[in-house]
Amino acid sequence: MVEIHSTAIVEQGAILEDGVKIGPYCIVGKDVKIGRGTILQSHVVVEGITEIGESNTIYSFVSIGKANQDLKYKNEPTKTIIGSNNSIREFVTIHRGTDDRWETRIGNNNLLMAYVHIAHDVIVGDGCILANNVTLAGHVVVDSHAIIGGLTPVHQFTRIGSFCMVGGASAVNQDICPFVLAEGNKAIVRGLNSVGLRRRGFTDEDISNLKKAYKILFRQNAPLKDAIEELERNFNQDKNIMYLVDFIKSSSRGIAR
Repeated sequence: MVEIHSTAIVEQGAILEDGVKIGPYCIVGKDVKIGRGTILQSHVVVEGITEIGESNTIYSFVSIGKANQDLKYKNEPTKTIIGSNNSIREFVTIHRGTDDRWETRIGNNNLLMAYVHIAHDVIVGDGCILANNVTLAGHVVVDSHAIIGGLTPVHQFTRIGSFCMVGGASAVNQDICPFVLAEGNKAIVRGLNSVGLRRRGFTDEDISNLKKAYKILFRQNAPLKDAIEELERNFNQDKNIMYLVDFIKSSSRGIAR
């Protein structure tokens, strides 16, 4: 069954699957679909063409799917897509996409702490933690299992790699490579995220190879092109390092070093 509080407004056309709970003073628009077991606690607003998956908990005063803040946006029929098993805390804002990607997308099993802002056309993978007041500008990509500390703004079109950790109160204006620790204003790489990698099940061999790759990229002061060639020559069978190489090659804003 679906539970809708007497003070909530659910417009005709909205699709609510079994087990959805809509709390006091929530507003759900006509083009919204909410998956099984998702809970909107209170004062949550969900608008636009928005799909929310299963078993999410969305806390008070969250805003999802409203028109974005891009001045070029002309009310095109863009989307907001949210996966399953996410915890979206108080006062988070998630805006719909523009005619660039046509959607803003959040994956599964993420924790978005209070006051996080997800701008238009952002993509967040799975298993990420965005601490209080993280601000993702338009078109940012956060790969799976990344952690971003509180009060950190991320510049538009920047990419954050998997299994990295960005320290709190940093300012990110270039891509942060996978597997590293980064912090500062502006954020630079400080080391390998060894503790985080062990917690995620990386083997000793995985971490040893990544430490070697880290030294080649960040500690030898070699030109980036030469460092990449060395990694491709010596670690072409290591999937983690090849992901790292591909990440760097695809960077449009350059990597923080």
